Amino acid sequence: MSAPAQTGRAPGFLAVHRTTARRATTVTAALAALAFAALCLALVLGDFVMPPGDMLQALFGGGTQIERYIVWQVRMPRAALALLAGAALGLAGALFQTLLRNPLASPDLLGISGGASVGAVYATLVAGWTGAAIAASAFAGAAAVAVVLLLAARTLADGGYRLVLAGVGFAFLSASIVGYLLKRAQEDQAGTVLKWITGSLGATTWEPVVVIGAVLALGAAAAALLARPLQLTELGDPLVRGLGAHPVVVRTATVVVAVLLAASTAAFIGPVSFVALGAAPIARSLVGRGALALPAAALTGGSVLLIADLVGQYAFPGHSVPVGVVTGAVGAPYLLWLLASSKGRRA
Repeated sequence: MSAPAQTGRAPGFLAVHRTTARRATTVTAALAALAFAALCLALVLGDFVMPPGDMLQALFGGGTQIERYIVWQVRMPRAALALLAGAALGLAGALFQTLLRNPLASPDLLGISGGASVGAVYATLVAGWTGAAIAASAFAGAAAVAVVLLLAARTLADGGYRLVLAGVGFAFLSASIVGYLLKRAQEDQAGTVLKWITGSLGATTWEPVVVIGAVLALGAAAAALLARPLQLTELGDPLVRGLGAHPVVVRTATVVVAVLLAASTAAFIGPVSFVALGAAPIARSLVGRGALALPAAALTGGSVLLIADLVGQYAFPGHSVPVGVVTGAVGAPYLLWLLASSKGRRA
């Protein structure tokens, strides 16, 4: 009697799986179209508004030399960096939230962005470094926080609260250190540092685009390999081992990949808030409950950061607002809503 019942349930399970897969494909395609539309809009808008037809011609090697220069050297690097950095943050946030089973887990709330800020501020105000050295120092600061997170992530039997508390503690400590360094800095130096801390995509070249693009490609490949064992960790360590995965290895690898994505992004554009926090929940709400939605989270993050940058550039005529200010303005009410909607619910 039991065998037929199990056999009867199998087609229903497969049907649900196919429906979920089709929905995930549809949502991913729609998000990719949104990202492409935002990219085209970024290439059209500017002090010199370029008609869509002329923009497309310049994009594919046609048009005048000035149009090609505007598209490929002025607008494309900034737009591409926004898409890639947002995708990296969205993917990092999705990995952290899936690992910790907590919608509030993100690089900015776990102290990783704060560690990057300490590294960059120290390099600028104390060491007097410039250029790539600042990015390297920011990455080192984020990596130092990551070491503590890795030690805290050796066991998540407490639901990941140890890792979250360690990250929040480092976020407060980082804010204190940055405040102290800014207090003893000269006015012109403090202005430069404050621009980086708020998160900025201004004066972008192709170098950070190439670096973050390479990191995102590696991180996406690693995330694809970790997706299935990461889902298995929700079933409990004994069952995960029985299915051939090692929980500690999976958790450690997930934290390493997420930190690499978040730290590389913060090293070049600063600690941009909300994107890593909000991209995964938005993507999961579109794909369906229970889905990892890693590709959708990456596309959501890229679209959100690029659209926020466009808002910061053109929503206030005569004034350019850093992208971190725009995302922070959106992120604050979103965080309050997320806290209210999660009240009384298990993380």
